[in-house]
Amino acid sequence: MDIGTIILAISLIIIMFGMGLSLVKDDFIRLFKKPKAIIVGLINQIILLPIIAYVLIIIFNVGTDIAIGMMILAACPGGPTSNLITYLAKGDAGLSISLTTANSLITIFTIPFIVELALIQFLDANELVQINKLEMILQIFLIVIIPVSLGMTLKNAKPNFADKMNKPVKIASAVVLFLVIIGLVLKKKEDLIPYLQLAGITTFALNITTMLVGYLTAKVARLNLAQSLTISIESGIQNGTMAIAIASGILMNDNYAVAPAVYSLIMFFNGGVIIAFGIKTVGSKSANGTKEIV
Repeated sequence: MDIGTIILAISLIIIMFGMGLSLVKDDFIRLFKKPKAIIVGLINQIILLPIIAYVLIIIFNVGTDIAIGMMILAACPGGPTSNLITYLAKGDAGLSISLTTANSLITIFTIPFIVELALIQFLDANELVQINKLEMILQIFLIVIIPVSLGMTLKNAKPNFADKMNKPVKIASAVVLFLVIIGLVLKKKEDLIPYLQLAGITTFALNITTMLVGYLTAKVARLNLAQSLTISIESGIQNGTMAIAIASGILMNDNYAVAPAVYSLIMFFNGGVIIAFGIKTVGSKSANGTKEIV
């Protein structure tokens, strides 16, 4: 394991610890008290996201490395970045955190299976890499559940300190992801332009499509504007750091990390657009005292 992989793993642990600082037991209770919005969000993140990614891979006929990278990304929904963008866009922060809580638990088990299916689907028989699903589950557990649990423990023991640290850690999480992407770009700079040409359009289509599908399914389910905006964000903002860590750290192939890196750059840009939209729409409704029925 090289120094870059170690730094990436440590960065992800810190990010997940920061996520734990924002979680309280009410976030878990909310999963069962008002399940409709949670269910709509999880259907988008766990089921529709990988399906959309696979369909786009076929439509755009991308190369093996990009295809596997996109499927790894599709297996890693949400994350702390989506919570920050939801907060800035005036979305339903409680729903965003609850979805992140739920998919963090679920994806420990779904990531290894989606990754294995992607490898089987897109690699030739002589290139096929066998993965130990139990080992991958344990690795994801170590870099997700343990740091999140430690963050929640600190939140419970020192709530004032945790609240003060919450926003700076979220911002730092976005900065860490950006630095990880820059590092990967520098490492692959000779292949950057070809990879951008191959991955740019497909990853942009994935980001836009998942956001639109998330928003439309929320509206079909008659969720309010803030909830619909949140599900749109949670459907389109993926855990790029986790995807890059799996590609580079667990599968030991930086080429698989290119699509998640390109996607992360695109989702930051589109995230800015949706923040502006949320401030204009949800923010103006709140200012005018308009209420929607859930």
